[in-house]
Amino acid sequence: MPFDFKKEYRDLYQPKAKPSIVEVPPMRFLAVEGAGDPNDEDGEYKHALELLYGVAYTLKMSHKTEHVIDGFYQYVVPPLEGFWWQPGVKGVDYSNKSSFNWISAIRVPEFVGEADFAWAVETATAKKRLDFSPVKLVEISEGLCVQCMHVGPYDSEPATVDAMHAFAEEQGYKSDFSDARRHHEIYLSDPRKANPAKLRTVVRHPVRRA
Repeated sequence: MPFDFKKEYRDLYQPKAKPSIVEVPPMRFLAVEGAGDPNDEDGEYKHALELLYGVAYTLKMSHKTEHVIDGFYQYVVPPLEGFWWQPGVKGVDYSNKSSFNWISAIRVPEFVGEADFAWAVETATAKKRLDFSPVKLVEISEGLCVQCMHVGPYDSEPATVDAMHAFAEEQGYKSDFSDARRHHEIYLSDPRKANPAKLRTVVRHPVRRA
């Protein structure tokens, strides 16, 4: 069976629908940074996803090519993730999506190195005839966070966020947003197919001891 990050790391990808504190280890990602409303059909966000998945699936299917990745094992492409921020806002302001800055990301196994990433970008470029240069290979270290499974449409997330912050304060923590620690979402449902009321999204915020 292919390795499935969601099943192997349930504490990170399958939290309960009530807040909890978690220590998030460093992870390697494919990432594209951009700005603007993610719902804009002609915006940067939609294009970023096309680029991310193009490289992600090139890496996943590398075992069917002549490129050999040291330590490779078959795996399920992890879910799409997003790190969001806005100028002068701690967390996010859902009422002003046009001011969003974001990093869209897909986790990759630790065996993916710079040479393998460069090969995947070159291969995807030749196959799809797109400019994949916006995609970067990065390591993100979140550390201590409060998180919760949000069930429902994205616009109803503020209630979940409020519950997360209240829980964190009760447990002796406070928010710790910075240029390196941001509002984080992990998308476990496909919004094109799922009932909005049943969308499952992991929401994660950085915290520190009060």
